[in-house]
Amino acid sequence: MEVGVFVPINNNGWLISENAPQYMPSFDLNKEIALRAEKHGLDFLLSMIKLRGFGGKTEFWEYGLESFTLMAGLAAVTEKIKIYATCPTLVIPPAFAARMCNTIDSISHGRFGLNLITGWQRPEYSQMGLWPGDEHFRNRYQMLDEYAQILRELWETGRSDLKGEYYQMDDCLVRPTPQGEMKIICAGSSDEGLAFSAKWADYAFCLGKGVNTPTAFAFNNERLAEATAKTGRDVKVFVLVMVIADETDEAAMAKWQSYRDGLDIDAVRWLIDQGAADKNNPTTNVRQLAAPEGAVNINMGTLVGSYESVARMLDEMAEVPNTGGVLLTFDDFLEGVENFGTRIQPLMKSRAGR
Repeated sequence: MEVGVFVPINNNGWLISENAPQYMPSFDLNKEIALRAEKHGLDFLLSMIKLRGFGGKTEFWEYGLESFTLMAGLAAVTEKIKIYATCPTLVIPPAFAARMCNTIDSISHGRFGLNLITGWQRPEYSQMGLWPGDEHFRNRYQMLDEYAQILRELWETGRSDLKGEYYQMDDCLVRPTPQGEMKIICAGSSDEGLAFSAKWADYAFCLGKGVNTPTAFAFNNERLAEATAKTGRDVKVFVLVMVIADETDEAAMAKWQSYRDGLDIDAVRWLIDQGAADKNNPTTNVRQLAAPEGAVNINMGTLVGSYESVARMLDEMAEVPNTGGVLLTFDDFLEGVENFGTRIQPLMKSRAGR
C-alpha cells in the first residue's frame, strides 16, 4: 500500500479547532515535511488549492500558498518522492496547465502528477470575477472532461486541436512533452466524479469515514469498480485519512476530544453554508465535508489511537479490494510524519520492507 502526505498548504492543516496546533503555511515548513517523508520512504506528496477560507476565530484556511509553485519548490529539494499539485481548472486554462506540469516534470525528473478539481465553493472564484454561474454545479464534469482530453493530447503528442463546448484549441502546441508518465488524480466521489475518474484518472481519492472505522470507505471502492467496468481501465482508490496517534489509545483519544471541544463554530457554519450551495449532486463528497456532526476535521476518516492501533487500522484499510494507498493528514505534521516513519510504519504489514 502506498502512503502519501497531504501537505499543509493552508494554515492550521485540517482541524477547525481553537485547541489544535495553530500555524501558518510556509515553504520551509512544507520542505521539512517533504524531506522527512522522503527519508522514511513515503511514496508521494500532494497539495490542495484553496482560494478562500472559512473565517471564524481561527481564520481557517484564510492563509494559503499556491499549489504549482509550492510543489515545484518541493520537487527541487527532493530526489525520489512523487509530487502532485492541484489545478483549479476554473482559473488556469488547460494548455497553460500542461506547460506548468511539463516544467515541474523537468524539475523533478519525471516525478510529477496532477490533481484535477472542478471547483465547488462559489466565493473562491466569485471574489475574482471567475465564477461561471451556478450552472457550473451541473456541467462541471463535462467541462473537466474536455480539460483532461486536452491535457492528455498535449502530454502525449505536444499538440491539441480539440473543438469542444467549453474549450477551443487552434492547433495548440505545448513542447517538450513530459519525460515521466503524467498521472492524473481526481477526488470527486459523486457519480459524475467517479465516472470521470474511470475515464481519465489513474487514481481516485475518496474520504475515509468515521472515527476508528478504517474500512468504512469500501463502498466507494465498489462504486468506482462499477464505473471502471464500463471503461475497462484500472483506477486505484487512495483514501484520505487523519492520524492522531500517541503512546496509548487513551492519550490519543484525549487529544482528539480536546480538538473537538475547541471547535471553531463560525468557521464550520461557513463550511456548511457553502456545502449546501450545490443542490445538483446528492452524492458529492462536499456533502460529507460539510456535515455538521464531524466538521472539526472536515469529516475525513480519522484514526485515533496508539502507534500500534493506528498501524493495525491502516493494515485493515490495505486489505480492502482496489485500495492503492492512503493520503495522510496529521494534527501536528512535523511530529506526525516523524512518528509515522519511526513508530507506525515499522509495525505495518502492508509496508513491510520500507
